[in-house]
Amino acid sequence: MTILDMLAQHARERVALAKKFISFDDVKQQALSLPKGDLPFEKALARDGLSYICECKKASPSKGLISEDFPYLDIARQYEEAGADCISVLTEPKWFLGSEQYLKEIAAEVSIPCLRKDFTVHEYMIYEAKLLGASAVLLICSILPADLIKQYIGICDELGLSALVEAHDEDEVKIAVSAGARIIGVNNRNLSDFTVDTGNSSRLRELIPKGTLFVSESGVRDRSDTQRLEAIGADAVLVGEALMKAENIPAKLRELKGEA
Repeated sequence: MTILDMLAQHARERVALAKKFISFDDVKQQALSLPKGDLPFEKALARDGLSYICECKKASPSKGLISEDFPYLDIARQYEEAGADCISVLTEPKWFLGSEQYLKEIAAEVSIPCLRKDFTVHEYMIYEAKLLGASAVLLICSILPADLIKQYIGICDELGLSALVEAHDEDEVKIAVSAGARIIGVNNRNLSDFTVDTGNSSRLRELIPKGTLFVSESGVRDRSDTQRLEAIGADAVLVGEALMKAENIPAKLRELKGEA
């Protein structure tokens, strides 16, 4: 099994366990009873210029422990104050040491939209994301067939959430497009072996239809990377480790934005 296969399998096990505490019908009913969102995540990415999705991530399968103390609320506040457009919050607990509680608290603390960064394998997780305060969820083409992605986008629409549909290669971009994705993220990290190639975004850019928001994910280290991605027409970048490892998070974000 690849790392991604293991992540997806563990997500299925987590959903099965979660259902024992709150049934699928209950989590769905609770989510649908909340006010419908007005797609703030999409609106943030559609603004002029390159938008920044900044990630709160304690660990990763490739890097191990990234932030030992992990003052996630302070990190989120620093992101917002330094001009982040959105915040991505890892909720995967085993390999990324994420938590649903992190998302719930961060979403309540900041005024910018939050993405639930997890390995969505069941619609239960979408309704959960709504209850946790997320404005968007991640749907990964490598673990979901096109018909299921289309179905999950429909659920997001019903809740007023955005779906960031992630692709890694040409075939997956085609899957995202056929499923009706309004936001397509190209992951520069190969989730089978976790190697990084930022050129992946450049190669796949031309396959993203006009009018579809394009996000470049992973591998963004410095201002030269963000300039290059802006030049190929990226609407947004998702940045994690470069910010999480920075001694001064606001200064690093300003550098990436060209404001330093």
